[in-house]
Amino acid sequence: VSEVFCEAYEKRYGHTVDDTPVEIESMRVVVSTKPKLDDNDQVTQQNNSGWKILKEKEILFDGKKITTPVYRRVDAVPGVIINGPALILDPYSTLLVEPGWSVQVHEDGSLILQYMKSSEKKVSKGRPEAVEQELFTHRFTAIAEKMGEMLKRTALSVNIKERHDFSCALLNPKGELVVNAPHIPVHLGALGMCVRKLNESIDMQPGDMVITNHPAYGGSHLPDVTVVTPVFTSKEKLVGYVANRAHHAEIGGARPGSMPPHATSLAEEGVVIQPMYLARKDDSKLHKIRDHLLSGVHPTRNIEENMADLQAQVAANRQGAKALQNLAGRYGLSDVHHYMNKIKLQAKELMQDTIREIPNGIYKATEYLDDGTPLSATWTIMDESVAIDFTGTGPVHPYNLNANLAIVNSVVIYVLRVLVGQPIPLNEGLMEVVTLNLPTCLLNPDFSDKPEECPAVVGGNIEISQRLTDTLLKPFECIACGQGTMNNVLFGNDTFGYYETVGGGSGAGPGFNGADGVHQHMTNTRGTDPEIFEQRYPVRLDNYAIRKNSGGDGEYQGGDGIIREMTFLESAELSVLTQHRIETPYGQAGGEPGKTGSQWVMRKSGEKVVLEPADSCDMAPGDRFILKTPGGGGFGHKE
Repeated sequence: VSEVFCEAYEKRYGHTVDDTPVEIESMRVVVSTKPKLDDNDQVTQQNNSGWKILKEKEILFDGKKITTPVYRRVDAVPGVIINGPALILDPYSTLLVEPGWSVQVHEDGSLILQYMKSSEKKVSKGRPEAVEQELFTHRFTAIAEKMGEMLKRTALSVNIKERHDFSCALLNPKGELVVNAPHIPVHLGALGMCVRKLNESIDMQPGDMVITNHPAYGGSHLPDVTVVTPVFTSKEKLVGYVANRAHHAEIGGARPGSMPPHATSLAEEGVVIQPMYLARKDDSKLHKIRDHLLSGVHPTRNIEENMADLQAQVAANRQGAKALQNLAGRYGLSDVHHYMNKIKLQAKELMQDTIREIPNGIYKATEYLDDGTPLSATWTIMDESVAIDFTGTGPVHPYNLNANLAIVNSVVIYVLRVLVGQPIPLNEGLMEVVTLNLPTCLLNPDFSDKPEECPAVVGGNIEISQRLTDTLLKPFECIACGQGTMNNVLFGNDTFGYYETVGGGSGAGPGFNGADGVHQHMTNTRGTDPEIFEQRYPVRLDNYAIRKNSGGDGEYQGGDGIIREMTFLESAELSVLTQHRIETPYGQAGGEPGKTGSQWVMRKSGEKVVLEPADSCDMAPGDRFILKTPGGGGFGHKE
């Protein structure tokens, strides 16, 4: 049993399990019977397999009508194999078996579809180009979505399994983002730059898998661990890349949760992973990652959860790589690359169309962080091109509110995608007509090979990305400022680390009110379910509600924030990283700003401890933490 289990496990997840004995936790046996035929059924003919053909019907395949036999599911004969085309009727569904596919009836009555490589053909021939492009877009997207499902299903941590703090994407041979699953924008827009940086620093061959979290190589902050897999054909021709980025709630650092509010260097924020192999020519290097995460001044506090989540990331990439290989095998490598380029060209053309609708000129906005540091962006729009200049942004931040080029890239791609306003993938073709001027500042600090000499960045990913999004959108008056923060809450002790982002109000816009209590813009995670929250961690959730009347007033009302209160049941270290505690979320076109957020601790003794936008506090059993998140700005003058 153990050998069979291990073989099946490796086939599904792409890596082997350790020497832990296999335990059968439960077993289920399903018994079914075949329904009797209805005496009134009309059967016109029978094929040579014994499965009766109900009738024949002409069906259009690739522009050509083919006479197709129609079967009933209840007439299926175990062991029979039928080659497509075929139509199988069931009381609750209809199954279409396309040409080039076969269907086999399993002994338990299941229908097993298989693609017949011997019948392989280029299905794209005969279809209009626009139709094929749409189909390939969905095929590529389905690969990324299925990767996400595998990652979510096989991960262990609450942060990945329940909150869905991860992203998956497919990239072309140049390492440019092609499509994404609907995950987290701040992750997705950085993956292309990460793959390109990795290609400059480490050799990637068939069977390889590379891991990093370093901001100098396109990483965002240390808890976000990126796994990249190059995908090759059987003849070792590069098809493209699959990649995923997942937030590990604990990866070391000076405080639990790996987001110390007052860190001044990268070394204080956790274990830094320089680009290294997670697998080399199909040889797993997971044991080396384990050793690395346990090394250094501030090692991880929860290695088993880290390793379980890393194995889930490996499984997701294995599945994505196999699916992309199959796609190239079925449709041909040239077609796959052709439609990757077509999607990029479509994004570029839509971006040009959008820019043409905006009058030529200079559009400038400045927003201020809660500590007074400016974020400045100047758009120069001329015909079909745009330049964005970040001159005027504050210098490298003394604490952790530093971003990097990958994060800026993520924000810009997202904002461009919002301005386009059409349902297209988050594709780097959007950047083809854009040039960036990014001087050395908190958005673009220098990184050395020594973590202790690198600036701290954890707040740059989560907070600066949000504030920069609102800064870039501000000149166009298309939406008021949202809560502009992820309201990061972290707590833990020597045995665990917990992390969550909390929603707030979104901004209103022309013709719509803001939404209450949502994640917006650069984040797209779920809130942790109260039952899971209390089951897995030593806390009690006392209140989780909409913060009424916190959205800005106007013709259209800004969305309301959230109130979240919890009582600690054992000692823990608490950290918060937030924005818009001092600066209000702006309204637009005469709308009022949203209310700022706040947070404090009520000691069991009755003492109130007010927490700053970025702060930390030691919690004792019975202490309560209260969080009020910002509301979104209103839009338009209220009559």
